[in-house]
Amino acid sequence: MSAPRRRGSFFRKTRALAWAEVLHVVRDRATLVQVIVMPLIQLLVLSKVATFTIERSPAYVVDYDRTSTSRGVATRLAASGLFDVVGRSASVDSANDAMLRGAATLVVTIPHDFESDLVRTGAAPIGFDVNAEKGSAAGIVQSYAAQILTAYAGELGAELHPSRATVRNVSNPALDDAPPHRGAGTIGIRAQALYNPTLDYAHYMVPGILVALVTMIGTLLTAQNIAREKEMGTLDQLNVTPISKAEFITAKLAPFWVLGMIDLALGLVVGRLVFGVPIRGSVVLLLGAASVYLVVALAIGLWISAVVETQQQAMFVSFFIIMIYLLMSGLLTPIDSMPHWVQLVSELNPVRHFVSISRAILMKGAGLREIAGSLGILSVYAVVVLSIAMRRYRKRMA
Repeated sequence: MSAPRRRGSFFRKTRALAWAEVLHVVRDRATLVQVIVMPLIQLLVLSKVATFTIERSPAYVVDYDRTSTSRGVATRLAASGLFDVVGRSASVDSANDAMLRGAATLVVTIPHDFESDLVRTGAAPIGFDVNAEKGSAAGIVQSYAAQILTAYAGELGAELHPSRATVRNVSNPALDDAPPHRGAGTIGIRAQALYNPTLDYAHYMVPGILVALVTMIGTLLTAQNIAREKEMGTLDQLNVTPISKAEFITAKLAPFWVLGMIDLALGLVVGRLVFGVPIRGSVVLLLGAASVYLVVALAIGLWISAVVETQQQAMFVSFFIIMIYLLMSGLLTPIDSMPHWVQLVSELNPVRHFVSISRAILMKGAGLREIAGSLGILSVYAVVVLSIAMRRYRKRMA
């Protein structure tokens, strides 16, 4: 048979098998919902809940001064929308009890002669006690409060010094921080937020969540699909047909590759319309990188399906791999905060590279030159993993 005829036969068989796979997905409402609707719902929900932005944090004000200026501290905290002032009194015991019960995350202590010190010297101390039981939230809450009260001090033409800013761990007081050292000098700082000037955390999370959803679709559904063929016995029927291994694998992977691209495109539309995520770079470049990444995700799903026998096994193995990928990708926690050896290992994580590509293109407007390193790594992964997966798959001829 000549080469053109072999190529024609290859495409004809592959197209017929792929179309049968598409019809199966379209007719199966559960699969259709799993592929199209659920990822969009997850995007809408996760983009709101997966955030380090803290709003309406409960605060307790211990006011020993009881002047109009000291009352302005509580007013400014409540007016910011970042804090709910759940109590005001001159009792530190009531404040400690509120923090111990979890009713307050921040206790602001205003000392005696607060107003008079501001009038007389233009400066006054103020105390913060922050519940560190929730980890990094303590630092965020303290930073919010400091910014609000610094702005209030600017209105008064005075300075507020954190003479007793401590971070308290209510479950282990031994972990409390010591009061910070006050230097004698003054340093002027000019800060500018690049790429995300509004500091909207959804703009940071949505590009990463899109990668997570594409990963789950490409890997989990591919692994389950071929494992289902094994359980139903249809895989054995295909094995005795004159269909080559390359034709079978191409036909099985192509529909999910297309679905992954469709989900990514729909996710970009939702991210832009609902969350206002900026698209500063080339969408074509992002889709091109996604097309390479999806080959990696699909190949991993194919490899999983080759080593398992049932859909349940495929699901468990897929979730195990995906969880490790996501936790080491920088999606939820910054790579810089991980131990050095974990940072090195994460270089082997394809999800990390596509997350960085997605954020760089959408938020920074990066071009091909800026993402060439990560895209090159994904291309190597696509070739290597797909080759290994195809070798693992054995087509048994009758």
